[in-house]
Amino acid sequence: MSSKKNVSVLGAGKMGLGIAQLFATKGYNVKVIYVYDDKTRYDARAVVEDNLRVLAANDALDEAQIPEILGRIGFVDTIEEVADFADIVFECIVEKLEVKQEYFAKMDSIFPVSTILASNTSALSITEITEKSVHKERIIGTHYWNPAYLIPLVEVIRTKYVSDETVQATYDLLKEAGKRPVIVKKDVPGFLANRMQHALFREALSIIENDIADPQDVDDAIKYGFGMRLGICAPVEVMDMGGLDLTYNIHKYLFPHLENSTEPSKLLTDNIAKGNLGFKTLKGLEEYTAEDVKRANEELTEGLIKVARALGRL
Repeated sequence: MSSKKNVSVLGAGKMGLGIAQLFATKGYNVKVIYVYDDKTRYDARAVVEDNLRVLAANDALDEAQIPEILGRIGFVDTIEEVADFADIVFECIVEKLEVKQEYFAKMDSIFPVSTILASNTSALSITEITEKSVHKERIIGTHYWNPAYLIPLVEVIRTKYVSDETVQATYDLLKEAGKRPVIVKKDVPGFLANRMQHALFREALSIIENDIADPQDVDDAIKYGFGMRLGICAPVEVMDMGGLDLTYNIHKYLFPHLENSTEPSKLLTDNIAKGNLGFKTLKGLEEYTAEDVKRANEELTEGLIKVARALGRL
């Protein structure tokens, strides 16, 4: 069992606050380090409190626990203020390699070598992030999924430098906090889950672009079809359950017809050129109203709570 009880989070954005909330809910003391304009963009503590109240409203948390959870989260302005506090730091800042490299080099020079430094990047190489640091063996990837306090998965990404002790300690801490960590043995682009997710996105965009089905029907085919099964029986189990011979026969016939482009879809580039970016512009692959966007975000959180409860993962 991990003995780490003091957690710091670098960055008070959506992911950073979600991670802070997760650990505080599980009884850890947490300090969030403001970066950039985090302190003035919004009331970070109020964001966490709103998240907790949504959980309480959906019977996923006892409302009486909220003050105690909030009391475990502190906010500071500098890394130096948590140098003697943190056993692990989860970095959640802008997705720019050079910026992350500088921050990790700074943290590496400030924190004791026993402090684990973890990046929540969803796209950048963890190995490259370490390049300006000295103690590369204590730097690791921990890719959470949004919202971090509801999605159990955390990808624990090995680098070419990380020690086995750092990997095991990080894995144990996440398990202790109620997460479902998986070890990504190689620091490859997309890590593990995003490689599979975006392979699905590529095929979905190809189906729309080739007028095989409309966007809503593409989503419905997943939501009301194999998507319902994925949380219980995932690809490896499905292939073994149906038989590898059956899987082979399907792949032999189907693979030549699947999208295999190595460039982003023209459907994406054309929409981006027109300024159609999705929810943020109220038009992407489909059109939305502000009410649609608000409802979709609310339904996502509430739906995840229901799914997690139904599957015993909350």
